[in-house]
Amino acid sequence: MNAPDGSQNTPSEPRLFDQLRDRIRLKHHYSIRTETQYVHLARRYILFHHKRHPRDMGAAEVEAFLTHLAVEGQVAAATQNQALSALLFLYREVLGVDLPWLDDVVRAKRPQRIPVVLSRAEVQRVLERMEGVHALLARLLYGTGMRLMEVIRLRVKEVDFDRSEILIRDGKGAKDRVTMLPEAVVTDLRAHLLRRRHVFEDDLQKGKSAVYLPYALQRKYPGADTSWGWQYVFASGSYSVGPRSGVERRHHLDEKLLQRAMKKAVLAAGIAKPATPHTLRHSFATSLLESGDDIRTVQERLGHADVATTMIYTHVLNKGGRGVRSPLDALD
Repeated sequence: MNAPDGSQNTPSEPRLFDQLRDRIRLKHHYSIRTETQYVHLARRYILFHHKRHPRDMGAAEVEAFLTHLAVEGQVAAATQNQALSALLFLYREVLGVDLPWLDDVVRAKRPQRIPVVLSRAEVQRVLERMEGVHALLARLLYGTGMRLMEVIRLRVKEVDFDRSEILIRDGKGAKDRVTMLPEAVVTDLRAHLLRRRHVFEDDLQKGKSAVYLPYALQRKYPGADTSWGWQYVFASGSYSVGPRSGVERRHHLDEKLLQRAMKKAVLAAGIAKPATPHTLRHSFATSLLESGDDIRTVQERLGHADVATTMIYTHVLNKGGRGVRSPLDALD
């Protein structure tokens, strides 16, 4: 039997990977992206050691694989650390093997970098060069500080026009938080939801209105998957088969479409910075701080667990003469 990468599977591999997927889904509710990456890294680990079973390997093999990723694969520190997390999960949760030495494996140090930030004028230039739903998404990112996948996965019931709030469910770290709903997008967002409602009603007539519900909500709230409130605000233009459920239905918009639209707008605006949709979140934070908002308030809006993470934006403000005057200027 061939593996997806073209290599030959050992008889135990398919079962091992199925167990890994089942454990991720049933116990830990990791995202489909994390699941895919964990399985991919576990497969790479086994293939790197010539298809030996993980039970027959130990600290030396794990460290050799991580070194291979860093030196020959030249992967980022985040990828190297995710590989270690994947192997920890494989050994402890799937194989039931507690290996204390894995805790002692040194994690790659992630470089502390100043985030790319656009000025307000640059944000304006970028937004002016975006159209349709992509423009609305970009304005929401800058106006609310949401992460890319948070706005992509937004549900209708999470938008509260009366309170001018957006409820972000199950954000990073499985945390909920509330952010503002900018007045500047209300009219366009209402118009978008009106068009979205028509699409939903057409799907309802076709018997394809069911939407993916996380965890056990399908059993807890029967019929919720076909209700208007649970629909994605930004839905795909076509149906697709769910990677876990195998059910054909309308999923959320592909985030790559927004990433491409943003890239084109940045180029058209003549901006040399490597700005992405996530840059709008960084720009949201710096704009709030420039306006005098408290660092704790910004922390809550961004959903940071530690204020130290939010403090990185104060470094951005101290660049380019903000807060610190150059001695050269003092000569004049």
